[in-house]
Amino acid sequence: MSMSGTFRLLAASLLLASQFAFGGVDVAPQDATLSDYDYPYPVKTFPLRAQQQSLTMAYMDIPPAESAKTLGTVLLLHGKNFSGAYWKDTIEALTRQGYRVIAPDQVGFGKSSKPAPFQYSFQGLAANTRALLDKLDVDKVVVAGHSMGGMLASRFALMYPDTVEKLVLINPIGLEDWKRSVPYQPLDEAFAGEKSQTPAKVKSYMTRAYFDGNWKEKYQPLLDLQAGWTIGPDAERIAAVDALTSEMVFTQPVLYEFADIRTPTLLIIGTRDRTAIGANRAPESVRTKLGRYDQLGEKTAQAIPDARLVELDDIGHVPQFEDFDRYMAAFSAFLQQ
Repeated sequence: MSMSGTFRLLAASLLLASQFAFGGVDVAPQDATLSDYDYPYPVKTFPLRAQQQSLTMAYMDIPPAESAKTLGTVLLLHGKNFSGAYWKDTIEALTRQGYRVIAPDQVGFGKSSKPAPFQYSFQGLAANTRALLDKLDVDKVVVAGHSMGGMLASRFALMYPDTVEKLVLINPIGLEDWKRSVPYQPLDEAFAGEKSQTPAKVKSYMTRAYFDGNWKEKYQPLLDLQAGWTIGPDAERIAAVDALTSEMVFTQPVLYEFADIRTPTLLIIGTRDRTAIGANRAPESVRTKLGRYDQLGEKTAQAIPDARLVELDDIGHVPQFEDFDRYMAAFSAFLQQ
């Protein structure tokens, strides 16, 4: 066998061994700040001080296409199991239309600092984001948030109503108060659960919860980060942060203040979504009633004074990956109104 053939055989053997070790899931280990993970656009860092710690907040700031008329700025807020990187196609579409797009990684996520211990709160994340906008001399934005980012976007709109021109909520979580029907999980238990995560478990969860059991190759970027962290050198720190941010989501509902949102709001809801934090801890009789986005979308649209609802049938928790065209058509139409 030639030397090149030997190297190819060795490479194939190593790949097979790594896939076997990770439960058949092909992902690379990632460190806490995703040093080896490329984002679709240049990443900058914003230094900030919080809770007596020096932190950095990573963000992408993408100008509108040169051929487009500048229409304003869109702020994109990611979900809990995601980062600013998954907005790639959304950023491309918005900049082509003429929008400047700012996509930060919140503290505790993506390429930003991962402090632990740390008191994570939506108010704190919103204040950090407002400080970033001030640094960039941006005083008016359209705010779009997906999943946990929808909870943050709602809190941001409540705290800074004069800054937010429009609000877009894409399958936001927190449309129901889980702690009223789901037992609380102490942080030590949550941390132990997060430490037990593996790439195979992460993929299984995403396949079941996000895509109705139907995994496609185009979903791989969603898996690379979360699964890569479970086998990376900072897996224990990531587990601690995940436990802390899960408690933030569980204990800090924003739905009771939906009536106070005065910003024109669009809800883009994939009706097949059944995401509900802690549903696995609820009794079976309760579990089946949680995360019913086919009902929660309409309920939320009625609670927010100036809201309109676009429901995407047969779409789950991540419309921007599962059916980008329908999702973006609703988003763009709302911006043009």
